[in-house]
Amino acid sequence: MRILVLGGTIFLSAEIVRQALAAGHQVTCLARGTPAAPPDGATWLHTDRSQGTAAYSAASGGGWDAVIDVSRDPGQAREALEALAGSARHWTFVSSCSVYADHSMAGAAEDAGVLAPLPPGSELSAGNYGEAKSAIEHWTTELAGDKAHLCRAGLIGGPGDGSDRYGYWPARFARDSDPVLVPDIPTDSTQIIDVRDLAAWILTAAGNGTTGALNAVGEPVPFAAYLEESRQLADGYGEVVAAPEDWLASHGANYWAGPDSLPLWLPPGHEGFATRSSAAARAAGLRTRAWMDTLQDTLADERRRGLGRERKAGMSPVTERRILSEYRAAVAAGAG
Repeated sequence: MRILVLGGTIFLSAEIVRQALAAGHQVTCLARGTPAAPPDGATWLHTDRSQGTAAYSAASGGGWDAVIDVSRDPGQAREALEALAGSARHWTFVSSCSVYADHSMAGAAEDAGVLAPLPPGSELSAGNYGEAKSAIEHWTTELAGDKAHLCRAGLIGGPGDGSDRYGYWPARFARDSDPVLVPDIPTDSTQIIDVRDLAAWILTAAGNGTTGALNAVGEPVPFAAYLEESRQLADGYGEVVAAPEDWLASHGANYWAGPDSLPLWLPPGHEGFATRSSAAARAAGLRTRAWMDTLQDTLADERRRGLGRERKAGMSPVTERRILSEYRAAVAAGAG
């Protein structure tokens, strides 16, 4: 296939390019190249998508077998569609399960309701990520029509994950033997898809002409099982201290991601967030490796990047020690 990747320099988009090149496809990346260049072997169109429709002039009329866009900017996504969708055989938009309006129902599938699209001209933020992706889904359906694949990815993990979420816990156990603070959520679900499996699925779907909205997620895994596997892989032997959710939330521990967070701990109302159904995608060809293999490779990547580095997600040692001390004092006083 002749494949155009709008991006191709970071994590998922770079993995798509690597796998496509390894499979013998001709790959072109349209990207600024900040902070990285596309993988060797790809043709690179140095372009800044903030320039508007002119950014796609070098790629227009390319007769692409597949175009793959990972954007979260509705304006840029619409401009790309207007410039390129007419001449593309297949169009993949890498969306997100964050487009769903309700995250409380376990096992929900693609027929669940989605968020209203982000209004044009709105400033992008972490808080409207789902609405932005919903807006791009709208434009992709509108302009690419029946050749569009809306790949609704769940949390993406694996080597190279710059979000630092899935790798926090194995890295934490491997870092030292100090007590490890965890949320007391043993039966809550975790759910990730390995970046390598997601990239392979996107290319498989493009090759097969798969279309429509499909959840690309892994199997749900109880937090307790994920945590224990993390500890064993890291040869961790420090004490594990499980604190109640409401106590953690009121003492400076943050949900899910970001500074001083306890990754994969979801806020109230998200009981179904990590249990999305992938049945439709699996029927269409999605294949995922065992989650333990992803976790093992993630820990190896964490060791390579440095266990003591500053992280985008996870609790700092200083904050962890403070909260642990406060929690032990509360338990001793009978208030824990």
